[in-house]
Amino acid sequence: MPLLQFPADRRTAEIRRCAEALQNLHGEAANRFWRSEMAGLAANLREQGCSDTELSRQASLFMDAVQRELQVVYAAAAER
Repeated sequence: MPLLQFPADRRTAEIRRCAEALQNLHGEAANRFWRSEMAGLAANLREQGCSDTELSRQASLFMDAVQRELQVVYAAAAER
């Protein structure tokens, strides 16, 4: 298993960028954006030599991190 320089759930700038974009996208546009982001992540991880199992794990970690970021943003907005 290769050592990842930046595990997917620690790529805070990418996580915030995706969460911000998803706040402004809905329906099919959001789906297209997310599929494109995940394809890019997968391609990057494959270039680093990740197995399919590790790629799946990293994708899940990234997705969870984006979801957490969205929850933080929505909670902050609800407090205003």
